[in-house]
Amino acid sequence: MIVRLAKIACVAALALFVALVALGNVTDYWTNFAFVAQVLDMDGVLADAAISWRAATSPALHQLAYLAIITTEIAVAALTTFGAVAMIRALRAAGQAFQRAKNPAILGLALGFLLFEGGFIAIAGEWFGMWRAPGGGAEESAFRIAITMLGALIFVSLNDEDVG
Repeated sequence: MIVRLAKIACVAALALFVALVALGNVTDYWTNFAFVAQVLDMDGVLADAAISWRAATSPALHQLAYLAIITTEIAVAALTTFGAVAMIRALRAAGQAFQRAKNPAILGLALGFLLFEGGFIAIAGEWFGMWRAPGGGAEESAFRIAITMLGALIFVSLNDEDVG
C-alpha cells in the first residue's frame, strides 16, 4: 500500500507543478512569450555563427510554438491529474486494476518528459542555441524537470507487488 501511495504522491506533485507552469505561461503570457521569441530568433547567437541560419524569426511561428508549449503543458497537467485520481480510486483494487489506473499518469509523464527533453533541451537548447540566450539557465531547469519526469515515469511504471 505504501508504494502505491508514493506513486500517487509523485504523480500528484508533478501534476501540480505542471499545472502551475501552464498557469504561469497563460497569466504571464507576454513575459514568457518574449523568451520563446528570443530563443527562436537566436538573439543569443552571434550573427556570424555557423548555426545562425537556423533562426526562426516569424512572429506567427513564435506564437504557434508558444501555444504548442502551453497546450502540451495543459495536456500533461490534465493527464497526470486524471492519472492520480484514477490511482486513488484504484488504491485498494487488485494489482491489474491499479496497473490500468496508472495509464493516464504514465502517458502524462511521458508527454512531459518529451516536452522538456525533446522540446526544450533538444530543439530549443541544441537546435536554436538556447544555452546562449541572455539570462540562461533555462536548459538546466528543463533538464532537471525532464529527469524528474523520467524518474517518476520509471517509478510509476513499475509493477506493484501483487502484479506478476
